[in-house]
Amino acid sequence: MLVLLVIADPLEDSFSHLLARRAEEGLLAGGHEVIVLDLYDQGFQVAMSSEERAAYHDDEPICDPMVAEHVAIIQRAEAVVFVYPTWSSGLPAILKGWFERVMVPGVAFRFDERTGKVRPALGNVRRIVGISSYACSRRHMRVLNDNGRRTITRAFRVNTGFGTRTRWFGFYDSTESTESRRAEFAALVEREMAELR
Repeated sequence: MLVLLVIADPLEDSFSHLLARRAEEGLLAGGHEVIVLDLYDQGFQVAMSSEERAAYHDDEPICDPMVAEHVAIIQRAEAVVFVYPTWSSGLPAILKGWFERVMVPGVAFRFDERTGKVRPALGNVRRIVGISSYACSRRHMRVLNDNGRRTITRAFRVNTGFGTRTRWFGFYDSTESTESRRAEFAALVEREMAELR
């Protein structure tokens, strides 16, 4: 299976990067092909340009070569794994910008001309996985609605079809965690990614 691994954390020595490496190791051990997009390392531009916004509903909404490269990958991927730290109860801005600039009409969804309804365009994606660390507890995130998780497992999933299976790995109370708890969670991520089907 071709797996797209998207990382959104500016610190290379962060727990997110450790989790991304362990996820990649597990995926490779499971026999998957992995393409890694480290958004900060690539210098992905967060904001949609005025040119992109003007072209959003045109036949050619992609104006940036890097965005075009990401689109080409996600249109082939059978699974997408997102790894990021949850900040202010949501996605890092760079990942939100990635969704806004890459998930455009014709890529993520299509308009049915007969009915006027939106139809998913990423039916190739069969699995969605989210891996995130949280400074607060799971209970606290439930109160805040966990906007990042909702964006990935609900809004993004609409573009792939409701047959797409989702999986979430949340590491809560990260600021008070021990080294052994982090190691245990990282091992779990690697094991589960090796078994991804």
